[in-house]
Amino acid sequence: MSVRPASQNIPTAQRLAGVVAQLGRIVVGKDEPIRLAVACLLARGHLLIEDIPGVGKSTLAQALAATLGLKYARIQFTSDLLPADVLGVSVYDERLQAFRFHAGPIFHSVVLADEINRAPPKTQSALLEAMEERQVSQDGQTRKLPDPFFVIATQNPLEQIGAYPLPESQLDRFLLAIELGYPDAAAERELLAGGDRRSRIGEVTPVTDPATLAEWQREAGQIHVAPALLDYVQALLAASRGHLAGVNGDAGARRGLSPRAGLMLIAAARAWALMAGRPMVVPEDVQAVFASVAGHRLAGGARAGAIQAQALIRAVPLA
Repeated sequence: MSVRPASQNIPTAQRLAGVVAQLGRIVVGKDEPIRLAVACLLARGHLLIEDIPGVGKSTLAQALAATLGLKYARIQFTSDLLPADVLGVSVYDERLQAFRFHAGPIFHSVVLADEINRAPPKTQSALLEAMEERQVSQDGQTRKLPDPFFVIATQNPLEQIGAYPLPESQLDRFLLAIELGYPDAAAERELLAGGDRRSRIGEVTPVTDPATLAEWQREAGQIHVAPALLDYVQALLAASRGHLAGVNGDAGARRGLSPRAGLMLIAAARAWALMAGRPMVVPEDVQAVFASVAGHRLAGGARAGAIQAQALIRAVPLA
């Protein structure tokens, strides 16, 4: 008779709390952004982090891959980066008398697209099919990407020199957009006393494996969503389109949330409920992820959009 490993008898929410705790020892004082990043992965989405340099964006990506036992690659986006540098290239092999495909860094489970908005739009668009279809089409062939596949893109504020705005079609590929921000005084003191946390990533012991993560993703997708909760989500979508006068003004009326945004909101709320150990989504789960799902999809950019999203939550009644 086969015996289940002891770790499989631990509730999923408890194991996910262990993931968050381990990440919190690397990225100090950022519990909510860490939880949102994990929820994004559980919901099979992609994550956009917009913030100034030096607050731990790439450290979070690398620590997440190490904690979950996933293969990791970093792509430094620059003004001269080519699509082939991301996807890969076919090279003629004289010995075989044929072209051989050399896979690019996109063929990893966790891909950090660092400073994505420093690359020109043509290179940014190389990620679109990979993020949406989880495959790469090149030289007449379609190649599947690994499962799980998770893109974490970092973006510098647009006022910085050499930054290109991401097109709306690409922004929509990201399930969540978050900011890390400056640490509070206690967390900053801990960082200053303990030195560079990135050096500790090599000492991280994975707390799970890709197969278990895939099972967690399936669990998240099966969390129950009641009809009343769907009514609430639909009311938020309608309000974002300016159907409720005075909720979000002219800016929100120009561009509201699409049905796909609604599907992503439900997926993120399901993941948040799984992390909390609940078998069904409650309105608080939707509210917890709504600003991060909606902010970068509303007019005015992620930061202004997040403010609009908070206004929508206050204006739309639960009943």
